[in-house]
Amino acid sequence: MDDSRRRLFRIVTAIAVGAGGMGRAFAADEALIQNGDRLVKATAEGEPVALRAAEVLAGKPLLVYPFDPVSKKIRNASRLSKLVLVRVDESDLDADTKPRAAAGVLAFSALCTHAGCDVNAWMAKTKRLLCYCHASQFDPLASGKVTDGPAPRSLPWLPLALAGDELMVAGTLSATPGAMTT
Repeated sequence: MDDSRRRLFRIVTAIAVGAGGMGRAFAADEALIQNGDRLVKATAEGEPVALRAAEVLAGKPLLVYPFDPVSKKIRNASRLSKLVLVRVDESDLDADTKPRAAAGVLAFSALCTHAGCDVNAWMAKTKRLLCYCHASQFDPLASGKVTDGPAPRSLPWLPLALAGDELMVAGTLSATPGAMTT
């Protein structure tokens, strides 16, 4: 295999495992998620409209991307900036989780820490986020802790705040998103 094919193979392999090996690029790339960004539904088209806290329904995880409220640029050039929002009962929030929530809405990286698949389902009975690829489950009320499945680590969480009634990024991800490779 020549050098260019070998290089292409490495890139495709890194993408296929959902960011494996790209964590360093995520940390160095300031364009992915910025403090003060607003959020927009991942399926939105056209000019982004900031998501309001009331639009996140209990038991309905919502995939979103951050966007710059000034330039209106959606930060969707990388899956590493994809987030999943979940609304929980505010009375269930403990002292560690409450400061990261905005009106009962919590944000996590949407990339499973096992193989980088989307975490986008909700287990109503256990109140857990689920990755369908390999059935990893994460507890949003325990900082995204793994409760079942092969995922090796918690989902990275992202603090939120309210700007009026709009959800706003209020910090940085707690860890590198996606699958980690050695």
